[in-house]
Amino acid sequence: MGRKWNNIKMKKAAQDKQRSQSYTKVLNEVTMAVKQGGEDPDANFALKIALQSAKKNNVPKDNVDKAIKKGLGSDMSDYNEITYEGYGADGVAVFVEAMTNNPTRTIANVRSYFKRWEGSVGKEGCLQFIFERKAMFTIKDNGSDPDELLLELIDFGAEEIEKDEEFLVIKAPVENYGDLYKQLESMSLEIEEATLERLPLIEKSVTAETFEKIQRLIDALEDDDDVQKVYHNVEYSDELYQIR
Repeated sequence: MGRKWNNIKMKKAAQDKQRSQSYTKVLNEVTMAVKQGGEDPDANFALKIALQSAKKNNVPKDNVDKAIKKGLGSDMSDYNEITYEGYGADGVAVFVEAMTNNPTRTIANVRSYFKRWEGSVGKEGCLQFIFERKAMFTIKDNGSDPDELLLELIDFGAEEIEKDEEFLVIKAPVENYGDLYKQLESMSLEIEEATLERLPLIEKSVTAETFEKIQRLIDALEDDDDVQKVYHNVEYSDELYQIR
């Protein structure tokens, strides 16, 4: 764990600080999850994740119910999830997750953002060795020893557990999301957040000037209605973390 793990947590904290996910994006996640896997969150873990996100962002229940009904209807047939991979200023890797009914419009917008901030969109798969997708669980710290808890959860897929103030952060393979979620619930551990994240395997050190350009690129991408999430591989230092 150590420095790299701390950079991951610092990166996530900074992204959470800069990104206030709109109701629209959260509800899109709910709708797409229902479209792909049905309306039962116990059988559809993508929906369970989306509902967790809706709860965290205080989305009204009526809005969530409408999003679920929308996902069951035929008007979502043209919507699909799509990803874009590229490089920002100074070769920083940037991974974009989007949901759109008009890929031509979305890629045109994404390309324009990259170009404006000294980057370019690459071919699909160009970042496959830079990011790995993981299930991430944040639970309330009930006084458990992280090492002992890891031993209890390792058979359910837990790979690492790190203490972060009043929380414990658990990392696991995506395919173990459901089993680990159920086990945490059975142990009466309070799940604060459960998400699927793309974590950088390779991080890049940048100057403050480059960091500002990357932040502007990310801001532009996240302001786009079609974009759901954006990831990058900047290695955070204390200096960079203080900028935003």
